[in-house]
Amino acid sequence: MNDTLFTKPMKKQFEFDEEVAVVFDDMLQRSVPFYGESQKITEFFALKKLQEGGIMYDLGCSTATLLLNIRRKLTHNARLIGLDNSQAMLDQARKKCEAYGADVEVIYANILDFDYKMADVFVSNYTLQFIRPLVREELVKKIASCVKKGGIFIMSEKVISHHATLNKELIECYYDFKKEQGYSQYEIMQKREALENVLVPYSEEENIKMALNCGFSHCEVLFRWANFATFIAIK
Repeated sequence: MNDTLFTKPMKKQFEFDEEVAVVFDDMLQRSVPFYGESQKITEFFALKKLQEGGIMYDLGCSTATLLLNIRRKLTHNARLIGLDNSQAMLDQARKKCEAYGADVEVIYANILDFDYKMADVFVSNYTLQFIRPLVREELVKKIASCVKKGGIFIMSEKVISHHATLNKELIECYYDFKKEQGYSQYEIMQKREALENVLVPYSEEENIKMALNCGFSHCEVLFRWANFATFIAIK
């Protein structure tokens, strides 16, 4: 279903409710530059690191598209677990898993207090940016403690620049992208207002520093377009 959520006035802050869930896949493709390419890179490294009998967690799995793509390519036995605190998203995810007959676990959970098992791979796609900064670092510490030696954490995030002019121009560049995807100026401004104080992005440098401070031995950017980036952190 096409994303037309912001063609009408918004009466609340952005949330991942049923209205968002039914258009979410379209929203991602049209709102996140080169989303498909960043996901292919994520799939590549997840498949490289996911061992026989291992575990992969997708934090904020939404409609489980990433996990379904990995399950199709996986050639050995491993658990794919998606966590989300939006029941509407999980309802869509379960419909897709059932339709494809895919062995993917999707669980309603708070990713901050979930009892993780030791895993080969953790992924979060545009999830950390919705978590308050002080709590965000505690979550990354928890993730690092549950990643096996040599395992990875891949996170995609919207990023900012601390150079004021450049940051403004990055945003303008992104809005041009959204217009090319068919979003009107009104829709763009509506969504920006809905996300105000809900989405709190870090800079590229702050994301890398956070990963290193929280227990990963290395972190760098795998993919970046303007103010969107995919990072890999290695244990």
